[in-house]
Amino acid sequence: MTLNDASSPTPPARPVIRQLDEAAINRIAAGEVVERPASAVKELVENALDAGARRIEVTIAAGGKRLIRVKDDGCGMTPEELPLALARHATSKIDGSDLLAIHSFGFRGEALASLGAVGRLTLTSRAAGFEAAAIRVEGGRLGPVTPAALDRGTVVELRDLFHATPARLKFMRSDRAEGQALAEALRRLAMAEPHVAFSLRDATEGRDREIFRVDAETGDPVEALGNRLAAILGREFHDNALPVDGSREGLHLTGFAALPTYSRGAGVSQHVFVNGRPVTDRQLTGALRAAYMDYLSRDRFPAAALFVECEPHLVDVNVHPAKSEVRFRDPQAVRGLIVSTLRAALSGAGHRASTTVATETLGLMRPGPAAQRGEAGDAGGLIDEEDRPGRDAASPARIYQMDRPSMRAMQVARQGQAPGMAESSFGFETAPPASPARLPGTEAPSARVEPDEGAEAETLPLGAARAQLHGNWIVAQTETGMVLVDQHAAHERLVYERLKRQMAETGVAAQALLVPEIVDLGAGAARLLEASDELSKLGLTIEAFGPGTVAVRETPAILGRIDAAALLRDILDELEDLDASTALPARLDAILSRVACHGSVRSGRRMRAEEMNALLREMEATPGSGQCNHGRPTYVELRLSDIEKLFGRR
Repeated sequence: MTLNDASSPTPPARPVIRQLDEAAINRIAAGEVVERPASAVKELVENALDAGARRIEVTIAAGGKRLIRVKDDGCGMTPEELPLALARHATSKIDGSDLLAIHSFGFRGEALASLGAVGRLTLTSRAAGFEAAAIRVEGGRLGPVTPAALDRGTVVELRDLFHATPARLKFMRSDRAEGQALAEALRRLAMAEPHVAFSLRDATEGRDREIFRVDAETGDPVEALGNRLAAILGREFHDNALPVDGSREGLHLTGFAALPTYSRGAGVSQHVFVNGRPVTDRQLTGALRAAYMDYLSRDRFPAAALFVECEPHLVDVNVHPAKSEVRFRDPQAVRGLIVSTLRAALSGAGHRASTTVATETLGLMRPGPAAQRGEAGDAGGLIDEEDRPGRDAASPARIYQMDRPSMRAMQVARQGQAPGMAESSFGFETAPPASPARLPGTEAPSARVEPDEGAEAETLPLGAARAQLHGNWIVAQTETGMVLVDQHAAHERLVYERLKRQMAETGVAAQALLVPEIVDLGAGAARLLEASDELSKLGLTIEAFGPGTVAVRETPAILGRIDAAALLRDILDELEDLDASTALPARLDAILSRVACHGSVRSGRRMRAEEMNALLREMEATPGSGQCNHGRPTYVELRLSDIEKLFGRR
C-alpha cells in the first residue's frame, strides 16, 4: 500500500432507495398527525362532527394514554366501509378533484389508519338500514369485520396509545397534564358547535368521573353561541363581552370580544376559529392584539372568541399536519376585518367597564385577604393571580405607567399636535402650584360634599357628582347605586381621545432631516419600500438609496429625535412576521398617551361640582373612557344591593 493509498478516505457505500412497508408508513404518518392523546381526540371528534353527530361522548383513562373512547350519534358506516375507513387516504369528504373546496374538518383520510398503527383500535358503527359491525386493528394489523351491537352512530375505542412505538411514551407528560390538554382541545371544538352536546368522562382505575359537559343549545346562532361560551369560558366572560359582527371582501367575522378592563395576564383566553376549525395563527392573534392596542398595556391580553367564515377557496387549511394553521389568500383583508370590527365594537361600548372591577372591589371590602377566598372577590376564578392585591410583595407588580418623556419631547409634542392642550382641557383649570407643607394637625380637609342640585343627573349612566375625596376621587350617585371615579385616570383618557381626533383631522406633522439618515437593510429594503406610502401618511418618509439601502428624509415631529434605523428595523420585522406593522402607530399613540397623562387633571386638584359633572358627562360621551391609557379602570360602579350585602342588610 502506498502512502497515497493510506491517506485516501474510504468512499461511503451508496445508499439504496427502498419502498417502506405499510406499517412503517402509517407510523411515520401517525407521528405527524397524532402528537399526544389530545391530538387523537381532536381527530376522532372532528370525524364525528363531519358525520353530523348531535351528541358526542368522550371517555378517557390515564390522561388518554390507556383509553380513548369517542361515541357519537352520526350517520355511521356500513360493514363494507369499515376496512376502507382504516385504509390510508380513504375518505368520504372529498373526491380529489378540488383540494381547495373543503367543507369538512377532515379530508386526508389518515387519522384512523395512523391511530391503528400506533395503538389498539376498535371501530364499531351502524348506518341507517344496515346491521351494526365492528373491526379491530392492532399495530397496523387489520382484523376481520364482525357483527356488533349498536343502536346508531359510531364508537371508536383506542387503547394503549403508542404501544407500537413505545419510545413516544417517554415524551408524554403526566396523566394530569395530558388530560388537561385533552379537555382543552374538546372545549375548543365545543365552542364552535353550540348545537352539539359534548361530554368528557374519566374512567381511570374503574371510576366514572364527569370532567366536562355541555348540552346542545337552542335558539338563534348568536344566542346559542353566547350561551355556549358562557358555559365554557364562564358567565363572567359572557357578561363582560361584546358581540362582534362584520364583513369584508367575502369574509365574515362573528363572535364575542371582552371589554378591555376584562383582560388577562396571558393569551390563554384568545380563541380563533376559521370556518368552524380552531386554529393557532399568529397573524390572527396579532390582529386581535392590534385591535386592543389602544386600550391595554403590553403585559395584558384581551379575551375573545372570534369566528371567521369564508368560502373554502379563500383559505388553505392544508398547510399544517394537524390542520392547526391556515393560510389566507388575502391575509391583509382578514387582519383589517378583525381590527376594524373589534375597534367598532369597543367604540360602541362607550364608557362601559367590566363587572369584575366592582366584584373585586367588593371582595376587597370584606374582612380577610381577597386572594385567599373563593367568593365574589375571586370573580369566578377569572382574576389573574398577578393582579390580586394580596399577592406576594416580592412578585412583580402590575405595570401600567409608561416611561416619562423628556421636557423637550413634551414641548415638541404639545407644539406639533396639541398646542395649548396642557393649559386648557375641557374647560378645567390647571392644577395650582403645590402649597407648602403643613404642620401635623393643620392639614386641609380631604373631602368635600356637594349640595344636591336635583335628581335629574342621577338618571344618567354615571350619575351626579356628590363629593370629592382626597382630591382625587369623585363620588357620584346613580339611581341604582354609586360610582367612584379616578379623576386623573378619567380625564387622561378624555384628553388622549381628543388628541387622537386632532391628529386624525390634521394628520401627523413631519419634520425634515437636515441630513438624511441612510439605513442599510439588505434584502428587506424592498419590502419596506413597498409600504412607503402608508409610512408617509404617518410622517415617516423613506426613499430608495442604492441596493439594500433606504434614506430617511422625514420623521414624525411628535417623536422628536429618534433612532430611525432601529424604528425601520422594528417595522420591517413586523412586516415580515405579520405582513403588517403597528410599530410606528404604537409609538405615536404612546407619545399622545404621555402628553395626555401630563396634560390632564392632576391628583390633588380640587374640582367644583360643575367640573366634576362635566367630567362625568364627557366620560359618557367618549368611547373607551372606562379605562385609562394604561389599562386601569377609570371608575367603579357599586349597586345598592351589593352595598347592602356588605353591611349585612341582605
